[in-house]
Amino acid sequence: MKYPSTAYRPCAATIGFFDGVHRGHRYLIEQVTEAARERRLDAAVVTFPVHPRQVLQPTFRPELLTTFDEKLALLTSLGIDRCITVDFTADTAALTARAFMQLLHDTYNVQALLIGYDHRFGHNRSEGFDDYVRCGKALGMEVVRAQAYVAGDMPVSSSAIRALLHEGDVSAAAGCLGYNYALEGTVVGGYRVGRTIGYPTANLRVDNPDKAIPADGVYAVRITVEGATYGGMLYIGRRPTLQNGSERSIEVNIFGFSRDIYNCRIRMEFVSYVRGDQTFGSMDELIAQLHKDEAEVRRLLN
Repeated sequence: MKYPSTAYRPCAATIGFFDGVHRGHRYLIEQVTEAARERRLDAAVVTFPVHPRQVLQPTFRPELLTTFDEKLALLTSLGIDRCITVDFTADTAALTARAFMQLLHDTYNVQALLIGYDHRFGHNRSEGFDDYVRCGKALGMEVVRAQAYVAGDMPVSSSAIRALLHEGDVSAAAGCLGYNYALEGTVVGGYRVGRTIGYPTANLRVDNPDKAIPADGVYAVRITVEGATYGGMLYIGRRPTLQNGSERSIEVNIFGFSRDIYNCRIRMEFVSYVRGDQTFGSMDELIAQLHKDEAEVRRLLN
């Protein structure tokens, strides 16, 4: 198959979904930019708007660390010259590794391709690095093996970070990501119980239903609303003490903030886990615990 001649400048590139754009991804992209500089090429990454597994398995829920827009913003902040987004379709999934490499070479002018140390692509993902090198030579594309990212004993991968979030360990997740994990969304109406006990909350409806939500519990967070940033105490859970339904709630008490922000967009960055969800014997017990939680959150934020 021959693809149309490209209008793109020649580049060195690497391929990946790059969910989270974590430290391992950043190390790979540093190698791409270095390879591009050595070869006097543009530096590029090849990624996909939708998780490839969602195309192959429509019922799959990916639990994203970053939305597509968040991912693009993070990638472009790393100093690459171009982010190549390829629509992953059933036809794309059916391409052999050689056909996909030819697409990259002929359409996007990829002259050097860095392959992650454990990355495989192409139909059935049956080929390995030596096969990619042979295909590259036939196409006039240099194929380079990237070095693995090593960070002590802790594995740095998107799946490992999701596991940390499921445990509520947002501090360790931030260490792997290189930044604080965040949720963005719109403030919606809630049960309005918080204001009656001295802790009014903004209830968040997350923009993307596929975003990974950390474990139930109380967290220290920083909230950006209307261009300003505040500290706050976040609760995730099903409000067992109040017994008002099984729906999972994401609600935050914003320190030093009293304005009505219904229908406003906010962003919450997780700083630290405080405690798990609990059922209390009375509202007085709940309020007493909230006072303790607030003191601990303020300490963590300061």
